[in-house]
Amino acid sequence: ATLQKHTDETGDTDERIIIPRRKTWNKLAVLQALASTVNRDPTASHYMFQDDPYLIPRTGTDFRLFSLSKESGINAAKYIINTYPQFFKTDYAEPSIPCLMPETLQPQIEGVSEAALEELIQLRRAKSAVDMYDQLLQSGTTISLKTSNHLLDLLCFYGDREPPKDDQLAEPEQEEVTDDLAGRDQRRRLSQPRKASSVIVWRQNNNAERIFNLMTERNAHSFCTMIRGMVKYDAYEKAFGMYTELQNSRLTADVHTFNALISAAPEMRENYSEKWDLIVELLKQMVEQKVQPNLLTFNAVMKSLRKCGSLGKTYALQTLSEMKALNIEPSLATFFHLLGIFYKAASPARGQTEIMSEVLDEIEGKQFVIQDPNDVNFFVTAMKVCLDLKDVELAYRLHKVKEMGDNWKLTGSPNLQNVYYARFFNLVCIMEHIDVVMKWYRELVPSLLFPNSQGILHLLQALDIGNRLDLVPRIWKDIKQFGHDNKPDLVEEVLALMARDMQIPELQVSFADCALDIKSVYETQNQKHVPVEWTASTLGNITILLSRAGRTEEAWKMLELIRKKNRIPSNQVMNEFLDAAKQSNNKDQAVNLVKMATEFVLPETANLAKRVMEEFELSEEQKKILEDLEGEKSDSSSESDSESDSDQEQK
Repeated sequence: ATLQKHTDETGDTDERIIIPRRKTWNKLAVLQALASTVNRDPTASHYMFQDDPYLIPRTGTDFRLFSLSKESGINAAKYIINTYPQFFKTDYAEPSIPCLMPETLQPQIEGVSEAALEELIQLRRAKSAVDMYDQLLQSGTTISLKTSNHLLDLLCFYGDREPPKDDQLAEPEQEEVTDDLAGRDQRRRLSQPRKASSVIVWRQNNNAERIFNLMTERNAHSFCTMIRGMVKYDAYEKAFGMYTELQNSRLTADVHTFNALISAAPEMRENYSEKWDLIVELLKQMVEQKVQPNLLTFNAVMKSLRKCGSLGKTYALQTLSEMKALNIEPSLATFFHLLGIFYKAASPARGQTEIMSEVLDEIEGKQFVIQDPNDVNFFVTAMKVCLDLKDVELAYRLHKVKEMGDNWKLTGSPNLQNVYYARFFNLVCIMEHIDVVMKWYRELVPSLLFPNSQGILHLLQALDIGNRLDLVPRIWKDIKQFGHDNKPDLVEEVLALMARDMQIPELQVSFADCALDIKSVYETQNQKHVPVEWTASTLGNITILLSRAGRTEEAWKMLELIRKKNRIPSNQVMNEFLDAAKQSNNKDQAVNLVKMATEFVLPETANLAKRVMEEFELSEEQKKILEDLEGEKSDSSSESDSESDSDQEQK
């Protein structure tokens, strides 16, 4: 309320209280206002883990394990509350929060009656409901059409099986999130054998069909429920047969049934043009029966067009034009299917930026809400397209759309979110300057992204191209944190980058510390990981890094380890160690190096001995040792030459 002064015609002034118009606030308005004042901390993990420091994930595997563990704990608590509701009768919440109180999961109506059947249906007791339905029929009780339809709804929705309990995690249905775009991630997932128990199919003459045939009276709802259930569980021919029976009964299908039939149409025909003709026929029947299409209708058409080959590109744009003519706003799922039509894994995507750019023109500046289950697949698929196109500007535009308002909620499950950010970061590593790469690295890791080994390799390549090898030791610490220190290709890449060129002394010391840390990883093998085998390149690069830092004692231990592991050191390794021995004026190590080269029968032995003789002030005893080594080498070489000559004469 405000206090305003008012002056009348006589000049007197009085004060009036102006009461503003009442404004209705959302129940979450206060929480939303508070949330808007807090920004995401890029150095912290997801908020779901912050109540227990022990369960803060450090790797992508930990993230999945801990999140599932927390969800399992919630389900376990629900199970206890609902199994023993008598112990949780006191309601402490003010006002009361019904969802936190025990649910009524046990039937309350005793006996066999239609009311008891309705209660079993509400409780989703499929088997018990079917048994009671049979008992009512056997007793001569007439069951209403409404109750019979409710039972059909239950059976068709769950495929004539008991629904999963709330305390059990049901397997989510995997849509064609990457039907042509998922690439390696999806192919790896599809290559794994699926458990037969996880695949639900429509059984022949199941309870749903039996009850449908027993019904003395059927309406359009009965037929539509059966059709949608058959489509859901891949009984496409039965679904179209049921639709024909519905037409013969002079009934009209609803829009949801037509949507299901349109999505199943490509499975009924082999030829692409025949598939499209069947879709068009269904759309014409919708017009004849005056059934108004909705957003899901056009999304079903777009989804089916993905299975129509080259025809899909022709009719997809026509479908979008038809949506605009009917004032139906496309959802993210619409554009997800559009990208699936125009960007297929088998065809090269480079240069075909027009469709992606037009999609971004259409969605920029808009906020979306979930309208289709496939809405959550758009962002990860669109980012895959940007990665294939190698177009970082399109990626930035897409990311800006995702960050607008609550659009981030449509990025899907944590797994899909991680795939989205991984693809975005890989593209940034490939296309951007190293300063920009590190900016995004600090922004995304670890709050939003746990990079995999491929992402770390892209980052290392970006550091190499950007001449920022001084950051490699820091990245190695992150590699250890993310659990990638057991990946041989990644470890060898880190060592190769550090050992390739000579750096300033301060940086060489940092590289040597990193090399020793890598050495400790190899020596202290974790039982959870597959043991990492020493390779000649790994041993050699560590030796080089220690030698350049002046740590000749530790470098010599690495050379002895090379001998112990039966590996052959390279010429560079031997010369780098000799340079380090020269700087420290360690004549004994130089002589021992020549001895080791002789044992390995290296071609570089003579050059090493010559360098030691010229660059070090040796004692007479040391000179004699080198001369003896040269004599042994010449004798062994002559013997090998004679053996080879005799072999040739025998041949």
